[in-house]
Amino acid sequence: MTLSLLDWRRRVAALHAAVRDTADPEAGWRRWRDGRDELFAGHPQSPLDTAARAAFTGLPHAPYEPALRFEPVVEPAAPLRLEVPTAADGVVPLERIGAVTLPGVGRLDVWWVALYGGGVFLPLRDGSAGDTTYGGGRYLLDTVKGADLGGNDDRLVVDLNFAYHPSCAYDPRWSCPLAPEGNRVGAAVAAGELLPPGGWYP
Repeated sequence: MTLSLLDWRRRVAALHAAVRDTADPEAGWRRWRDGRDELFAGHPQSPLDTAARAAFTGLPHAPYEPALRFEPVVEPAAPLRLEVPTAADGVVPLERIGAVTLPGVGRLDVWWVALYGGGVFLPLRDGSAGDTTYGGGRYLLDTVKGADLGGNDDRLVVDLNFAYHPSCAYDPRWSCPLAPEGNRVGAAVAAGELLPPGGWYP
């Protein structure tokens, strides 16, 4: 079980490394989509339950939109610490390290997961939540899990086409930190992973 989770994380990290190494962002996105579909269909750590996996034909996504790829500067933001409770992982401490402003979307807080090793966490709950996307929102970056599109000392690559659902969107046995107040916007982001009609579970 533990080693299969390690393998899942290695594969997710490898997918994102391949994206960073691909000159054409849309080609990188297609590679990422194909790799995620393969993991969801056949990996023991797939968030889909057995029945959903048997009927799985691919994760639904909006078409790639090049205008929704940004490289914003991480702007200063007042320090803030949140302790986000989850059912399985206990409390996940988040420390705000800055914010990014995305044209047409708004300002989003950028968090550091304050656990051993740490990592950047950038969730998004936009105006599509509860309709075409999961009500708790989606993730844009989660470098603890290897979801990292690149950047440099003061910028992050934030591509809304890579917005993906956390594991709890697929099956209620999973728990995950959801987008806090500073990561909720009213604009609907017509990009990234979508819910199938009826969602993944009732």
